Amino acid sequence: MTGKLTHIDESGAARMVDVSAKDVGARTARATGKVLLSGEAVAILRSGEVPKGDALGVARIAGIMGAKRTPDLIPLCHPIALHGVKVDLAVVDDGVEITARVKTADRTGVEMEALTAVTVAALALVDMVKAVDPAAVITGVRVEEKTGGKTGVWTRP
Repeated sequence: MTGKLTHIDESGAARMVDVSAKDVGARTARATGKVLLSGEAVAILRSGEVPKGDALGVARIAGIMGAKRTPDLIPLCHPIALHGVKVDLAVVDDGVEITARVKTADRTGVEMEALTAVTVAALALVDMVKAVDPAAVITGVRVEEKTGGKTGVWTRP
């Protein structure tokens, strides 16, 4: 790590990094997060009796859509072709664990797309269960690993 912020130019202004000289290569990222829920909300998710419908299915599709719209939401992200987005949701005793895996073959990584997928899936889930649990909390959204590019493989220690 050089300590230099690549999205800041010499004068301190925000800029979009020029990636045109980078090689196209396979890149992946995996991000995770969690929605903390009441016992009642967890029970309703497990029973499949969510008043609004298939909460996990809606959250999964929302996460995929979020990954695809990342450059529209994050100002300095490059619009890149996504070749795969997988969003998994697992109901656990204190909520729902979310994992997103994103793949591309492009000039820049997909960490932001994976983070966006997790976050949008979490937001959609909260929307689906808020009538049952208005105190739901989104927490722990983070990149777990990435592959490709100049830095190769990075895994959260």
